[in-house]
Amino acid sequence: MTLLARRPVAPSAATADVRRVLMALFAAGLATFALIYSPQALLPALSEAFDISAAQSSLAVSATTFALAVALLVAGTLSEVVGRTPLIHVSLVASAVVAGLCAVAPSWPVLLGLRVVEGLLLAGLPAVATAYLREELPAAIHGRAAGLYIGGTALGGMVGRLLPGGVADLLGWRWALGAVALLALACAVVVRLVLPPSRHFRPASPGLRSLGRMTRGAVSDRGLLALYAVGGCGVGAFMAVSNALGFRLTSPPFGLGVGAASLVFVAYPLGSLAAMGAGRLADRWGRARVLPLGVAVALGGVLLTLPAGLPWMAVGFALVIAGFFVVHSVASGWVPARAHAQGVGPGQAASLYLFSFYVASSVAGTVAAAAWTSVGWSGVVALSSALLLVSAVLAGVLRARAA
Repeated sequence: MTLLARRPVAPSAATADVRRVLMALFAAGLATFALIYSPQALLPALSEAFDISAAQSSLAVSATTFALAVALLVAGTLSEVVGRTPLIHVSLVASAVVAGLCAVAPSWPVLLGLRVVEGLLLAGLPAVATAYLREELPAAIHGRAAGLYIGGTALGGMVGRLLPGGVADLLGWRWALGAVALLALACAVVVRLVLPPSRHFRPASPGLRSLGRMTRGAVSDRGLLALYAVGGCGVGAFMAVSNALGFRLTSPPFGLGVGAASLVFVAYPLGSLAAMGAGRLADRWGRARVLPLGVAVALGGVLLTLPAGLPWMAVGFALVIAGFFVVHSVASGWVPARAHAQGVGPGQAASLYLFSFYVASSVAGTVAAAAWTSVGWSGVVALSSALLLVSAVLAGVLRARAA
Protein backbone atom coordinates (compact mmCIF):
# COMPACT_ATOMS: atom_id res chain seq x y z
CA MET A 1 0.00 0.00 0.00
CA THR A 2 1.12 3.55 -0.53
CA LEU A 3 2.07 6.25 1.89
CA LEU A 4 -1.18 8.14 1.31
CA ALA A 5 -3.33 5.05 1.77
CA ARG A 6 -1.59 3.79 4.89
CA ARG A 7 -1.22 7.04 6.76
CA PRO A 8 -4.44 9.02 7.19
CA VAL A 9 -3.00 12.53 7.18
CA ALA A 10 -3.97 15.76 5.52
CA PRO A 11 -3.06 15.98 1.81
CA SER A 12 -0.70 18.89 2.48
CA ALA A 13 1.23 16.84 5.03
CA ALA A 14 1.45 13.87 2.68
CA THR A 15 2.66 16.15 -0.11
CA ALA A 16 5.31 17.58 2.21
CA ASP A 17 6.51 14.06 3.03
CA VAL A 18 6.76 13.23 -0.67
CA ARG A 19 8.80 16.36 -1.31
CA ARG A 20 11.11 15.52 1.57
CA VAL A 21 11.69 12.03 0.20
CA LEU A 22 12.42 13.34 -3.30
CA MET A 23 14.78 16.04 -2.03
CA ALA A 24 16.65 13.62 0.21
CA LEU A 25 17.06 10.89 -2.40
CA PHE A 26 18.21 13.48 -4.96
CA ALA A 27 20.88 14.74 -2.54
CA ALA A 28 21.89 11.19 -1.62
CA GLY A 29 22.27 10.17 -5.26
CA LEU A 30 24.32 13.29 -5.99
CA ALA A 31 26.69 12.61 -3.08
CA THR A 32 27.12 8.91 -3.80
CA PHE A 33 28.02 9.26 -7.46
CA ALA A 34 30.17 12.34 -6.91
CA LEU A 35 32.25 10.30 -4.45
CA ILE A 36 32.48 7.27 -6.74
CA TYR A 37 33.81 9.17 -9.73
CA SER A 38 35.66 12.10 -8.11
CA PRO A 39 39.16 10.77 -9.00
CA GLN A 40 38.30 10.25 -12.69
CA ALA A 41 39.14 13.80 -13.77
CA LEU A 42 42.25 13.67 -11.57
CA LEU A 43 43.84 10.54 -13.04
CA PRO A 44 46.61 12.43 -14.91
CA ALA A 45 47.37 14.43 -11.75
CA LEU A 46 47.45 11.29 -9.59
CA SER A 47 49.68 9.57 -12.12
CA GLU A 48 52.16 12.44 -11.90
CA ALA A 49 51.94 12.94 -8.13
CA PHE A 50 52.61 9.30 -7.24
CA ASP A 51 54.80 8.49 -10.27
CA ILE A 52 52.51 5.67 -11.43
CA SER A 53 51.23 4.56 -14.83
CA ALA A 54 47.88 5.49 -16.34
CA ALA A 55 46.61 1.96 -15.71
CA GLN A 56 47.64 2.13 -12.05
CA SER A 57 46.01 5.54 -11.55
CA SER A 58 42.72 4.23 -12.98
CA LEU A 59 42.50 1.90 -9.98
CA ALA A 60 41.43 4.94 -7.95
CA VAL A 61 38.06 4.53 -9.66
CA SER A 62 38.08 0.82 -10.51
CA ALA A 63 38.94 -0.35 -6.98
CA THR A 64 36.00 1.63 -5.62
CA THR A 65 33.48 0.33 -8.13
CA PHE A 66 34.67 -3.26 -7.66
CA ALA A 67 34.35 -3.00 -3.88
CA LEU A 68 30.94 -1.43 -4.37
CA ALA A 69 29.88 -4.34 -6.58
CA VAL A 70 30.84 -6.89 -3.92
CA ALA A 71 29.21 -4.92 -1.12
CA LEU A 72 25.93 -4.60 -3.04
CA LEU A 73 25.40 -8.35 -2.70
CA VAL A 74 25.44 -7.92 1.09
CA ALA A 75 23.86 -4.49 1.54
CA GLY A 76 20.55 -5.40 -0.09
CA THR A 77 20.05 -8.40 2.18
CA LEU A 78 21.27 -6.45 5.22
CA SER A 79 18.66 -3.75 4.60
CA GLU A 80 15.91 -6.36 4.93
CA VAL A 81 17.00 -6.83 8.55
CA VAL A 82 18.26 -3.43 9.78
CA GLY A 83 15.98 -1.25 7.66
CA ARG A 84 16.42 1.17 4.77
CA THR A 85 17.06 4.56 6.35
CA PRO A 86 19.71 3.49 8.89
CA LEU A 87 21.77 1.99 6.08
CA ILE A 88 21.39 5.13 3.96
CA HIS A 89 22.52 7.45 6.79
CA VAL A 90 25.50 5.33 7.83
CA SER A 91 26.59 4.89 4.22
CA LEU A 92 26.55 8.62 3.40
CA VAL A 93 28.26 9.89 6.56
CA ALA A 94 30.93 7.19 6.70
CA SER A 95 31.81 7.46 3.01
CA ALA A 96 32.11 11.26 3.27
CA VAL A 97 34.54 10.88 6.18
CA VAL A 98 36.63 8.34 4.26
CA ALA A 99 36.63 10.68 1.25
CA GLY A 100 38.15 13.35 3.47
CA LEU A 101 40.87 10.92 4.52
CA CYS A 102 41.62 10.23 0.83
CA ALA A 103 42.54 13.89 0.43
CA VAL A 104 45.36 13.55 2.98
CA ALA A 105 46.55 10.06 2.01
CA PRO A 106 50.37 9.99 2.36
CA SER A 107 51.00 7.38 -0.33
CA TRP A 108 49.40 5.64 -3.29
CA PRO A 109 48.77 2.32 -1.46
CA VAL A 110 47.03 4.19 1.36
CA LEU A 111 44.89 6.16 -1.08
CA LEU A 112 43.97 2.99 -2.94
CA GLY A 113 43.06 1.21 0.30
CA LEU A 114 40.85 4.11 1.36
CA ARG A 115 39.09 4.06 -2.01
CA VAL A 116 38.33 0.35 -1.51
CA VAL A 117 36.83 1.10 1.91
CA GLU A 118 34.83 3.92 0.35
CA GLY A 119 33.37 1.55 -2.23
CA LEU A 120 32.27 -0.85 0.51
CA LEU A 121 30.58 1.96 2.44
CA LEU A 122 28.88 3.54 -0.58
CA ALA A 123 26.83 0.42 -1.33
CA GLY A 124 24.24 1.39 1.29
CA LEU A 125 22.40 3.82 -0.98
CA PRO A 126 22.07 2.12 -4.39
CA ALA A 127 21.21 -1.17 -2.70
CA VAL A 128 18.11 0.23 -0.98
CA ALA A 129 17.07 3.44 -2.76
CA THR A 130 14.48 1.92 -5.09
CA ALA A 131 13.12 -0.35 -2.33
CA TYR A 132 12.64 2.68 -0.09
CA LEU A 133 10.86 4.61 -2.86
CA ARG A 134 8.51 1.71 -3.58
CA GLU A 135 7.65 1.28 0.10
CA GLU A 136 7.19 4.91 1.11
CA LEU A 137 5.70 6.73 -1.88
CA PRO A 138 2.37 6.52 -3.68
CA ALA A 139 2.45 4.23 -6.70
CA ALA A 140 1.28 7.09 -8.93
CA ILE A 141 4.62 8.91 -8.56
CA HIS A 142 7.05 5.97 -8.54
CA GLY A 143 8.23 6.83 -12.07
CA ARG A 144 8.78 10.47 -11.23
CA ALA A 145 10.61 9.56 -8.02
CA ALA A 146 12.88 7.08 -9.77
CA GLY A 147 13.59 9.63 -12.51
CA LEU A 148 14.56 12.26 -9.97
CA TYR A 149 16.84 9.80 -8.18
CA ILE A 150 18.52 8.93 -11.51
CA GLY A 151 18.81 12.66 -12.17
CA GLY A 152 20.61 13.07 -8.87
CA THR A 153 23.05 10.29 -9.72
CA ALA A 154 23.68 11.79 -13.18
CA LEU A 155 24.30 15.22 -11.66
CA GLY A 156 26.55 13.60 -9.08
CA GLY A 157 28.53 11.93 -11.85
CA MET A 158 29.00 15.32 -13.51
CA VAL A 159 29.85 17.20 -10.31
CA GLY A 160 32.23 14.41 -9.30
CA ARG A 161 34.24 15.14 -12.42
CA LEU A 162 33.85 18.92 -12.87
CA LEU A 163 34.35 20.07 -9.26
CA PRO A 164 37.64 18.23 -8.61
CA GLY A 165 38.91 19.09 -12.09
CA GLY A 166 38.42 22.81 -11.50
CA VAL A 167 39.76 22.80 -7.95
CA ALA A 168 42.79 20.74 -8.98
CA ASP A 169 43.86 23.37 -11.48
CA LEU A 170 43.81 26.00 -8.75
CA LEU A 171 44.87 24.19 -5.57
CA GLY A 172 45.96 20.66 -6.47
CA TRP A 173 44.41 17.21 -6.35
CA ARG A 174 44.27 16.97 -2.54
CA TRP A 175 42.07 20.05 -2.24
CA ALA A 176 40.01 18.69 -5.13
CA LEU A 177 39.20 15.45 -3.27
CA GLY A 178 38.59 17.45 -0.11
CA ALA A 179 36.06 19.65 -1.88
CA VAL A 180 34.06 16.61 -2.99
CA ALA A 181 34.22 15.19 0.55
CA LEU A 182 32.75 18.44 1.93
CA LEU A 183 30.01 18.37 -0.68
CA ALA A 184 29.16 14.78 0.26
CA LEU A 185 29.11 15.64 3.95
CA ALA A 186 26.74 18.54 3.28
CA CYS A 187 24.46 16.20 1.32
CA ALA A 188 24.59 13.68 4.18
CA VAL A 189 23.43 16.40 6.60
CA VAL A 190 20.57 17.32 4.26
CA VAL A 191 19.50 13.67 4.02
CA ARG A 192 19.69 13.25 7.80
CA LEU A 193 17.47 16.29 8.36
CA VAL A 194 15.02 15.75 5.50
CA LEU A 195 14.58 12.02 4.82
CA PRO A 196 11.53 10.63 6.66
CA PRO A 197 12.13 7.37 8.53
CA SER A 198 10.74 4.18 7.01
CA ARG A 199 7.10 3.82 8.01
CA HIS A 200 6.15 0.74 6.01
CA PHE A 201 9.31 -1.32 6.32
CA ARG A 202 8.86 -4.76 7.87
CA PRO A 203 12.01 -6.64 8.96
CA ALA A 204 12.43 -9.98 7.26
CA SER A 205 14.69 -12.95 7.89
CA PRO A 206 14.47 -15.09 4.77
CA GLY A 207 15.56 -18.69 5.23
CA LEU A 208 18.67 -19.94 3.50
CA ARG A 209 16.64 -22.38 1.41
CA SER A 210 14.34 -19.66 0.10
CA LEU A 211 17.27 -17.34 -0.54
CA GLY A 212 19.14 -20.07 -2.40
CA ARG A 213 16.11 -20.81 -4.57
CA MET A 214 15.76 -17.15 -5.56
CA THR A 215 19.47 -16.89 -6.29
CA ARG A 216 19.43 -19.98 -8.51
CA GLY A 217 16.56 -18.53 -10.50
CA ALA A 218 18.32 -15.21 -10.88
CA VAL A 219 21.49 -16.83 -12.28
CA SER A 220 19.87 -19.49 -14.48
CA ASP A 221 17.34 -17.54 -16.53
CA ARG A 222 18.88 -16.80 -19.94
CA GLY A 223 17.00 -13.56 -20.40
CA LEU A 224 18.25 -12.20 -17.08
CA LEU A 225 21.81 -13.32 -17.85
CA ALA A 226 21.63 -11.47 -21.16
CA LEU A 227 20.41 -8.32 -19.41
CA TYR A 228 23.22 -8.52 -16.85
CA ALA A 229 25.70 -8.78 -19.73
CA VAL A 230 24.10 -5.91 -21.66
CA GLY A 231 24.39 -3.62 -18.64
CA GLY A 232 27.95 -4.75 -17.97
CA CYS A 233 29.13 -4.29 -21.55
CA GLY A 234 27.35 -0.94 -21.79
CA VAL A 235 28.95 0.53 -18.70
CA GLY A 236 32.28 -1.08 -19.65
CA ALA A 237 32.26 0.79 -22.96
CA PHE A 238 31.29 4.01 -21.22
CA MET A 239 33.96 3.71 -18.53
CA ALA A 240 36.63 2.80 -21.09
CA VAL A 241 36.06 6.13 -22.84
CA SER A 242 35.58 8.11 -19.61
CA ASN A 243 38.73 6.85 -17.87
CA ALA A 244 41.01 7.40 -20.84
CA LEU A 245 39.45 10.69 -21.95
CA GLY A 246 41.42 12.79 -19.47
CA PHE A 247 44.72 11.37 -20.72
CA ARG A 248 43.64 11.93 -24.34
CA LEU A 249 42.72 15.60 -23.78
CA THR A 250 45.74 16.48 -21.65
CA SER A 251 48.12 14.98 -24.25
CA PRO A 252 49.10 16.32 -27.70
CA PRO A 253 47.54 17.49 -29.94
CA PHE A 254 45.08 18.91 -27.39
CA GLY A 255 47.32 19.65 -24.40
CA LEU A 256 44.49 20.84 -22.13
CA GLY A 257 44.78 21.34 -18.39
CA VAL A 258 42.98 19.00 -16.00
CA GLY A 259 40.23 21.56 -15.35
CA ALA A 260 39.68 22.34 -19.03
CA ALA A 261 39.66 18.65 -19.96
CA SER A 262 37.02 17.93 -17.32
CA LEU A 263 34.63 20.37 -19.02
CA VAL A 264 33.60 17.62 -21.45
CA PHE A 265 31.59 16.18 -18.55
CA VAL A 266 29.25 19.17 -18.79
CA ALA A 267 27.38 16.94 -21.24
CA TYR A 268 26.50 14.55 -18.42
CA PRO A 269 22.95 15.91 -17.88
CA LEU A 270 22.19 14.50 -21.33
CA GLY A 271 22.30 11.12 -19.63
CA SER A 272 19.47 12.05 -17.29
CA LEU A 273 17.36 13.36 -20.17
CA ALA A 274 18.15 10.30 -22.27
CA ALA A 275 17.19 7.95 -19.44
CA MET A 276 13.83 9.64 -18.91
CA GLY A 277 13.15 9.74 -22.65
CA ALA A 278 14.07 6.07 -22.98
CA GLY A 279 11.56 5.19 -20.28
CA ARG A 280 8.76 6.92 -22.15
CA LEU A 281 9.75 5.30 -25.45
CA ALA A 282 9.98 1.89 -23.80
CA ASP A 283 6.42 2.28 -22.53
CA ARG A 284 5.28 3.16 -26.04
CA TRP A 285 7.41 0.90 -28.25
CA GLY A 286 8.60 -1.77 -25.85
CA ARG A 287 12.01 -2.25 -24.23
CA ALA A 288 13.19 -4.67 -26.92
CA ARG A 289 12.99 -1.93 -29.57
CA VAL A 290 14.53 0.88 -27.53
CA LEU A 291 17.56 -1.03 -26.22
CA PRO A 292 19.28 -1.44 -29.63
CA LEU A 293 18.79 2.29 -30.31
CA GLY A 294 20.79 3.16 -27.20
CA VAL A 295 23.58 0.80 -28.23
CA ALA A 296 23.66 2.33 -31.73
CA VAL A 297 23.88 5.89 -30.39
CA ALA A 298 26.72 4.98 -28.02
CA LEU A 299 28.64 3.12 -30.73
CA GLY A 300 28.28 6.05 -33.13
CA GLY A 301 29.59 8.38 -30.43
CA VAL A 302 32.63 6.19 -29.76
CA LEU A 303 33.56 6.10 -33.46
CA LEU A 304 33.07 9.86 -33.70
CA THR A 305 35.92 10.42 -31.22
CA LEU A 306 38.51 8.89 -33.58
CA PRO A 307 39.36 12.11 -35.48
CA ALA A 308 41.87 14.29 -33.62
CA GLY A 309 39.57 17.28 -33.26
CA LEU A 310 38.14 18.73 -30.05
CA PRO A 311 34.61 19.27 -31.44
CA TRP A 312 34.51 15.63 -32.59
CA MET A 313 35.61 14.50 -29.14
CA ALA A 314 32.98 16.62 -27.39
CA VAL A 315 30.08 15.59 -29.64
CA GLY A 316 31.17 11.96 -29.67
CA PHE A 317 31.42 11.78 -25.89
CA ALA A 318 28.00 13.43 -25.53
CA LEU A 319 26.52 10.69 -27.72
CA VAL A 320 28.31 8.02 -25.68
CA ILE A 321 26.75 9.46 -22.50
CA ALA A 322 23.25 9.60 -24.02
CA GLY A 323 23.47 6.12 -25.53
CA PHE A 324 24.83 4.55 -22.37
CA PHE A 325 22.09 5.98 -20.18
CA VAL A 326 19.44 4.69 -22.60
CA VAL A 327 20.97 1.21 -22.38
CA HIS A 328 21.31 1.35 -18.60
CA SER A 329 17.82 2.70 -17.93
CA VAL A 330 16.11 0.17 -20.21
CA ALA A 331 18.16 -2.83 -19.03
CA SER A 332 17.91 -1.98 -15.32
CA GLY A 333 14.15 -1.51 -15.62
CA TRP A 334 13.78 -4.71 -17.62
CA VAL A 335 15.56 -6.85 -14.99
CA PRO A 336 12.92 -6.69 -12.21
CA ALA A 337 10.10 -7.01 -14.76
CA ARG A 338 11.71 -10.11 -16.25
CA ALA A 339 12.47 -11.52 -12.80
CA HIS A 340 8.87 -11.09 -11.67
CA ALA A 341 7.57 -12.74 -14.84
CA GLN A 342 9.87 -15.72 -14.29
CA GLY A 343 9.05 -16.09 -10.60
CA VAL A 344 12.49 -14.86 -9.51
CA GLY A 345 13.03 -12.42 -6.64
CA PRO A 346 13.31 -8.95 -8.24
CA GLY A 347 15.63 -7.78 -5.47
CA GLN A 348 18.03 -10.64 -6.05
CA ALA A 349 18.01 -10.03 -9.80
CA ALA A 350 18.54 -6.29 -9.37
CA SER A 351 21.49 -6.90 -7.04
CA LEU A 352 23.09 -9.26 -9.54
CA TYR A 353 22.56 -6.73 -12.32
CA LEU A 354 24.34 -4.05 -10.27
CA PHE A 355 27.07 -6.51 -9.35
CA SER A 356 27.70 -7.22 -13.05
CA PHE A 357 27.45 -3.50 -13.78
CA TYR A 358 30.14 -2.41 -11.33
CA VAL A 359 32.49 -5.34 -11.91
CA ALA A 360 32.45 -4.59 -15.63
CA SER A 361 32.96 -0.90 -14.88
CA SER A 362 36.03 -1.68 -12.78
CA VAL A 363 37.64 -4.09 -15.23
CA ALA A 364 36.95 -2.09 -18.39
CA GLY A 365 38.18 1.16 -16.85
CA THR A 366 41.53 -0.36 -15.94
CA VAL A 367 41.92 -2.25 -19.24
CA ALA A 368 41.16 0.95 -21.15
CA ALA A 369 43.92 2.82 -19.31
CA ALA A 370 46.34 0.02 -20.25
CA ALA A 371 45.12 0.20 -23.86
CA TRP A 372 45.76 3.94 -23.89
CA THR A 373 49.30 3.44 -22.60
CA SER A 374 50.21 0.69 -25.07
CA VAL A 375 48.20 1.55 -28.19
CA GLY A 376 46.74 5.01 -27.79
CA TRP A 377 43.22 6.28 -28.35
CA SER A 378 42.53 3.83 -31.16
CA GLY A 379 42.97 1.00 -28.65
CA VAL A 380 40.40 2.57 -26.33
CA VAL A 381 37.96 2.99 -29.23
CA ALA A 382 38.48 -0.64 -30.26
CA LEU A 383 37.80 -1.90 -26.73
CA SER A 384 34.69 0.24 -26.28
CA SER A 385 33.35 -0.65 -29.73
CA ALA A 386 33.83 -4.38 -29.11
CA LEU A 387 31.86 -4.19 -25.86
CA LEU A 388 29.04 -2.30 -27.56
CA LEU A 389 28.92 -4.83 -30.39
CA VAL A 390 28.45 -7.57 -27.80
CA SER A 391 25.61 -5.50 -26.32
CA ALA A 392 24.09 -5.16 -29.79
CA VAL A 393 24.13 -8.94 -30.33
CA LEU A 394 22.57 -9.55 -26.92
CA ALA A 395 19.96 -6.85 -27.55
CA GLY A 396 19.04 -8.70 -30.74
CA VAL A 397 18.71 -11.96 -28.83
CA LEU A 398 16.49 -10.29 -26.23
CA ARG A 399 14.32 -8.77 -28.94
CA ALA A 400 13.89 -12.18 -30.58
CA ARG A 401 12.97 -13.76 -27.24
CA ALA A 402 10.50 -10.96 -26.49
CA ALA A 403 8.88 -11.45 -29.89
